[in-house]
Amino acid sequence: MDEQNTTLLKEFILMGITDRPELQAPFFGLFLIIYVTAMVGNLGMIILTKIDDRLQTPMYFFLRHLAFIDLGYSTVVGPKMLVNFVANLNTISYNWCAAQLAFFIMFIISELFVLSAMAYDRYVAICNPLLYTVVMSRRVCWMLVAVPYLYSAFLSLITTIKIFISPFCGYNIISHFYCDSLPLLTLLCSSTREIELIILIFSAFNLVSSLLIVLVSYILILVAIFRMNSVEGRHKSFSTCGSHLTVVVILYGTLFFMYVQPKSSHSFESDKMASVFYTVIIPMLNPMIYSLRNKEVKGALHRIWKNLFKLPI
Repeated sequence: MDEQNTTLLKEFILMGITDRPELQAPFFGLFLIIYVTAMVGNLGMIILTKIDDRLQTPMYFFLRHLAFIDLGYSTVVGPKMLVNFVANLNTISYNWCAAQLAFFIMFIISELFVLSAMAYDRYVAICNPLLYTVVMSRRVCWMLVAVPYLYSAFLSLITTIKIFISPFCGYNIISHFYCDSLPLLTLLCSSTREIELIILIFSAFNLVSSLLIVLVSYILILVAIFRMNSVEGRHKSFSTCGSHLTVVVILYGTLFFMYVQPKSSHSFESDKMASVFYTVIIPMLNPMIYSLRNKEVKGALHRIWKNLFKLPI
């Protein structure tokens, strides 16, 4: 019976964000604006940090990869979510569902460890400024982003393959607006204990280890800042960390709310709201936070804007 159900299952039906017809059009307009803003903001950040000579530092190297990751997982989820607001039947094919899950897991895990690398970068810049260019060499920077990419790709493949080689029952309705691991587990006919254990162990490891790097880095940064005699030096050090700290608090707060809440209070409705925040809202907020709070980024934007008007028509 399981094998028959597995072969018959060719697509899934996504429940979406809401089942109220009167909210479909307003939500479509709202999330279209958010997604386009995220696309423009993150693409702009990638281009800006690539072409501006003054932004060729390790901090902006990591910021470029953060923008790429935000662009990645918002694009994995966003377009399909928008289509579902206007489609009569919110279906997604079996293979596309597996691909969406794999890419989403890869990007979200990469984001955690790239944020950790950014915290380490700030620690070296503030605590060891004389050795900064030596410690944060181009090779080290590439290693700090390549390892998270490879690790997250490996983990996403393990999780996706474990789920999609398991037999699905005939019920194919996913109580979510994209293919996520937890809603998919409820559709499996076989025991999900092993897969749940894998997800639990690696989710805890990813959250705790990446957050530990951030916390240790900022504790050492705070110690170094309070030892500074110059008020201006303290202010400058705090300002360089402000944007990163804001992004970290928003992302980790959302993820801990979603994954570390008690099972008795766990619901897919609360998961949906948290998922909307970190799949759509956060990718829009990140480039805004780094642009509005960063004088160098604003300066680069001003220089590019100024040069555009100097070009002959």
